[in-house]
Amino acid sequence: MNYIAEVEKLESILRECERLVVGYSGGVDSTLLSYLAAKVLGESKVTAVIADSPSLARDELADALEIANNLGFQVKVVVTDEFSDENYLQNDSLRCYYCKSSLMDSLEPIAIELGATVALGVNLSDVSDYRPGQRAAKERGARFPLLEAGITKDMVRAIANDFGVPNWDKPAAPCLSSRIPYGTPISIGLLGKVERAERYLRRRGLVEVRVRDFGQLAMVEIGGNESLGSPKEQLEISTELRKIGYDFVSVSLEPLKSGSLNRVIRPKE
Repeated sequence: MNYIAEVEKLESILRECERLVVGYSGGVDSTLLSYLAAKVLGESKVTAVIADSPSLARDELADALEIANNLGFQVKVVVTDEFSDENYLQNDSLRCYYCKSSLMDSLEPIAIELGATVALGVNLSDVSDYRPGQRAAKERGARFPLLEAGITKDMVRAIANDFGVPNWDKPAAPCLSSRIPYGTPISIGLLGKVERAERYLRRRGLVEVRVRDFGQLAMVEIGGNESLGSPKEQLEISTELRKIGYDFVSVSLEPLKSGSLNRVIRPKE
């Protein structure tokens, strides 16, 4: 087993919490947290909660539910209402803050009813990125057990692999709203275009992929080991994305980097 000391510290933190409501997305961080919490505390004392809204791709929701079922921890789906918050929809640099506040609005009543602590799958590597949502959750009393145990993203993946968590190597999949540049208002229609475009690209075999929506332009970002194929295949992709609603399609010269749109705000923060 890798990182025995960190796992033991994490398990100690989980026992301290006694009961947990975990903000669960189906990503490796929240999956490992939910799985180990249920293993340490018992399945009846852990409830993983998925926040469902137009910013969550349908494929991601289905995958998250399947993973939870396979690993045997309780999962509950709640509908969050960030799309009724004008602060969120205007999509400024605090969008994630408003989103996480909406999530906490949904998680807190469940935690109060169960006498549980809210926990999120924030790891040590996350603190180096611009993540105002973490501040919102912390202000509302959420705990970050992975972070408290000093566990980085690479450690999360290694530990998850050791425990047989099936999505240990799953690429990060942030919410669909993260594909919209700051300052462009969020709408269900915009997110639907992004979701359809990314679903199409994944079904062509791409694993690490984002479609950044710049109005008429779809900026496609792919992982360093990915390829869009031959010129003919690239033309097929362009044609399909135009059918989805983009007049122009381009490919980033840089490999995919989660949170790449944050670079325009970091100097100001």
